[in-house]
This record gives sequence, structure tokens and C-alpha cells, in this order.
Amino acid sequence: MSRDFVGALLQLNAEKGVPREQLILTISDAIESAYRRIPGNEDVRVRIDPERGEMLVTRERRVVAVVEDPLTELTLDEARVIKADAELDDEVVTEQLGQDAFGRIGAQTAKQVVLQRLREAERDVVYDQFASREGDLITGTVNRVEPRAIILDLGKAEAILATTEQSPVEHYRIGQNVKAFVLEVRRAPKGPQVLVSRTHKGFLRRLFELEVPEIHAGTVEIKAIAREPGSRSKVAVASRQEGLDPVGATVGQRGARVQAVVAELAGEKIDVIEWHEDPAVFVAKALSPAQVVAVHIDEEHRIASVTVPEKMLSLAIGREGQNARLAAKMTGWRIDIRSDVPPAHGAAALPAAGPGDALDLPAAAAVETPAVADAPAAEVTP
Repeated sequence: MSRDFVGALLQLNAEKGVPREQLILTISDAIESAYRRIPGNEDVRVRIDPERGEMLVTRERRVVAVVEDPLTELTLDEARVIKADAELDDEVVTEQLGQDAFGRIGAQTAKQVVLQRLREAERDVVYDQFASREGDLITGTVNRVEPRAIILDLGKAEAILATTEQSPVEHYRIGQNVKAFVLEVRRAPKGPQVLVSRTHKGFLRRLFELEVPEIHAGTVEIKAIAREPGSRSKVAVASRQEGLDPVGATVGQRGARVQAVVAELAGEKIDVIEWHEDPAVFVAKALSPAQVVAVHIDEEHRIASVTVPEKMLSLAIGREGQNARLAAKMTGWRIDIRSDVPPAHGAAALPAAGPGDALDLPAAAAVETPAVADAPAAEVTP
């Protein structure tokens, strides 16, 4: 070895992004492994001095009370013949070997092992880089479009945007830059496998952190999010600073901040409401833009019975029950919506719906058909 070895280490450090200390350890371990593949070399140790570009190859054995493996161990008396102050569990050098201790075939084996270990080290470094970004936003370029996923090029790795994690209203083209939320990073034989999403609630949260300085700084906190990707979302925000309007800060002047998020989500509508610790007030705000007359809270069964003006009934329920469904998801309460007008005799009740269900009757029917408009309630379960 020579000074060229030091230069090669620095070049590898720059190209692969592997720390210099880890490179040295990887190379020395690989060469040591290649030595030990030769019978009788089980006690070989390899150390590299990166400053001098020198490699020290020695035979070392562990000092033990009772020898079980004579190839790697020796007794205390034998050790003190070589090293007078040797103690139990010490590693004692029994012989120094030259750098040419094995021949051409051994050198080829060493080269293969070194390259393999370097690739493993590089994959580990890349994995650590992306594993630390779980829950964050990343930007990738669409590399290819497959039937079940979009593959994003992240430079040193690829991200998988599965069809189940894509908004139904979005379409992608080769070369397009795409932001995504990192769900999980897995180890794979060819390098880290990064799983990303554009439908996760965390994606919407990170976009607001990106666009709203107050949220990024922590003076405005996102308390809850309910999403139906590609269609509509509700975001509840609260202020940690006295006198700061959380909704105004999130929406921005003339809606500039929230519109930037809407544009990234391909037109997905976003309702920003103020969070409140009182569940009755929070449920009423969550049904925005509908006005609410009264809210009765049943703590035991976690049911919020909401009364709205008759003209607001369809708005409170939303198209196919979407507004009430999102409000239930965000608040965590089962919501029972009723009109303030007593139901007409023989009127049929609006059907109940869970968070993933759609009401059979369109919301517009609540104002167009008297029998439906007077229906007593629509229930939504979070």
C-alpha cells in the first residue's frame, strides 16, 4: 500500500458518501475475512493506517485459562513467553505477516470481498439517510409508471408510490417532480425501498408546515385532520400564542397559503377550522360551513346530537354525507344531525352513515323534497 491508498479512500468517501472511518473498518474487515478463508489463518488480524497508507497483518490469539480452540487461543503461560505483562482476555500478537501473505488467487478473493463489503456499506449509509426521514416530505422525479405503482427517482434510491397511495384525481408523467410523504423505509437486496404516499394525513400536515411559517415554528398547531383524498379535507388548528388567529394564519392573506396547498393536491378542497377543547363547540365548528343551532353531547356513548336550521340541513350533511362524515372523523364523535323543524307525519328518516359510507339520498334532496327536508336526523359515526 502507499499514499495512493489514502487518495483512493478520500475518493470513495466523496463518491459513495460512506464516512472515512467506516470505509477503513469495512476494508480491513473484508481483507481479514479473505485471509481467514485460507485454512490455518483463523487468527489473522488486519489493521489499516489511513494516514500512512499502510496495512498491518498479524496473527493474534486470545489469552484464556483453558484452551478450547488452539488456532485462536493460548494459555496465560504461553502468552507471557511472548508478552511479559499479558493478562487473561488480552489479544497477543504471535506473528507479523507480510502484505503478500497469500497469492494471486487470495488477492482476487480479497478484492471481491472488499467490493462486496463496500456495496453493503454504501447501502447501509443510504438506508440510514432515508430511514431518518420517515414521516417527512421528499421530492422525487417520476422515473417510470407501472400498473400498480409510480416509481420516483430520489438520486441514490427509488421511492414506490403505490396506486392505493395516489389521489384519484392526479395523473403523472415521466420526468415530473412529485412531492410525497415517506411512510416506511425497508432494507432490500438492491438498496433501501422507500414507500411514499400522497393520500396520508401526514402529507397534508407537512404541506401546511411548508407553507405556513407559524405552523412550522409551532405557534399554530394542527390538532386534527380528516381527509378524503382528491375531494375534500378538514383541518383543525389552534394557537399557542395569545392574540394570534390560527385560522387566519393558516389560510393566509387572500387565501394564498391554503391555495398553495390546494394546488399541490390538484384542487382538493380544504376547510380550515379553529379547534376548541369543548367538544360541543368543536363539533359545531367542524360542520362548517353549515350554521348550528345547538349541540347536545352524550359523553357515555360519544354521540353529538346537532340541531341545524332546516335550510342548512343539506349543507351540514354535505354531498353524499361527506361534510358530516369528515366532521365525525376529525372530532372522533358520532354525529346525529337534526333539523330544527319538527318532522312531518310519515316522513322517512335519512339513513345513518359511517365514515367510509355515502348516504343514499343526495344532500340536495333535503331542501327540494319536503318529506326529506323534515327528516329527523342523519347519523355519522367516526
